[in-house]
Amino acid sequence: MISIKQINEKDIELCYELDSNTICLWTRKQWENEFKKRGVKVVAILLGNEIIGIYVVHKIIDEAQINYFSIAKRFRRKGYGSYLMNYLIDQCEKFNIKKLLLEVSETNTIAEVFYNKFNFLTVGRRKNYYKDGTDAVLKEKKFTK
Repeated sequence: MISIKQINEKDIELCYELDSNTICLWTRKQWENEFKKRGVKVVAILLGNEIIGIYVVHKIIDEAQINYFSIAKRFRRKGYGSYLMNYLIDQCEKFNIKKLLLEVSETNTIAEVFYNKFNFLTVGRRKNYYKDGTDAVLKEKKFTK
C-alpha cells in the first residue's frame, strides 16, 4: 500500500541512505541542517513501511522551493515519482502557493523531462553551479486561481 507522510529528524539516516543510493546530493550534516530550517518539510512516499522516495520543500510566504526530490532506483519508472509530485502540487495549491521552484543539473535529462511533464518551465541558469562544473537549470511552476 502506498502512503505519504511528513518525516522528521529521527529519519535522517533513512534520508541519507536514499540520497547516497540515488543522486548523492547531501552529506549527513546537510540532511541534519535541512531538518532544522524553518519552513522546511521533508515528506516521504512509502510502500508498506519502506521509504521509497523523499522530497524536501522550503515554503517562504507564497512560494516554495523543492530542495530535494528523489525516488529509490528500483522504484523508478513505476509512477511513484508522479504520485509524489502530484501530492506536492496538491499541497502547494492547498496552501495557496503561487510559485514552485527547483533547480536541476543540465545533464539530468530524465529529471528535466519529468519536471516538464508537470508544467515546470525553464526560467534561468546558474553557471558552473554543481561540483562537476555543470550548470543548474532553474525551473518554476506557477499556480493560478
